[in-house]
Amino acid sequence: MSTITTKDGTEIFYKDWGAEDAQPIMFHHGWPLSADDWDSQMLFFLGEGYRVIAHDRRGHGRSSQTDTGNEMDTYAADVAELVAALDLRNVVHVGHSTGGGEVAHYVARAEPGRVAKAVLIGAVPPVMVKSEKNPGGLPIEVFDGFRAALAANRAQFYHDVPAGPFYGFNREGATVSQGVIDNWWRQGMMGGAKAHYDCIKAFSETDFTEDLKQIEVPVLVMHGTDDQIVPYEDSAPLSVKLLKNGTLKSYDGFPHGMCTTHAEVINRALLAFIKG
Repeated sequence: MSTITTKDGTEIFYKDWGAEDAQPIMFHHGWPLSADDWDSQMLFFLGEGYRVIAHDRRGHGRSSQTDTGNEMDTYAADVAELVAALDLRNVVHVGHSTGGGEVAHYVARAEPGRVAKAVLIGAVPPVMVKSEKNPGGLPIEVFDGFRAALAANRAQFYHDVPAGPFYGFNREGATVSQGVIDNWWRQGMMGGAKAHYDCIKAFSETDFTEDLKQIEVPVLVMHGTDDQIVPYEDSAPLSVKLLKNGTLKSYDGFPHGMCTTHAEVINRALLAFIKG
């Protein structure tokens, strides 16, 4: 297994496929998943001649089940350490959901020359939780409910999320894949309950407004209009307004997990943006 050990002793697992001198693309997964959630994208872009990298965030997948550092500052610092260890330059960073927040937080702080472009897919920025500054956000009670469900019966919660809203399998006429549901459950249960519990606060309450304002590189913001996890109207259009060089691509009726349910469409759009 390929791992690095961070300054605080955390082991971060990663995959690194392709020629070292090829254009690197780094993928950042959502909560509570792992690098495996990017299998379709990694195989596709490897076939297109790119170098593809994906890591398991601390507390997730095969990385250390940390009880501390489960917040965006440390997530971004872990990414910076991995990028430095692999000496990655001119990277395209692609983040889904919580991973989109991680990308925004990292890219806003990255060393010059490290980042070429970024992509936010169904991503949590600018901020998810409702407040006076963000009246269109989700009430804190929603995320309290996530925490309660995780603490009470994580195994059942990690079945109900993918079987329902994550992939839109609760919509009438949806083509339900039991394998996709099982794979989500498998990835989730690999990680640590404490880290996953803490990460709910990280993805829901972190305000990425200043990060988005600071990013200079081109950013593609992709979002499904039927996203039941990160509501479209309070995320993608607001993020694009804050970015200096942002482009919005909306997908009518696509769910939160569209990288899986509509992988061919998403992969082609990513390729066009990366090549463009």
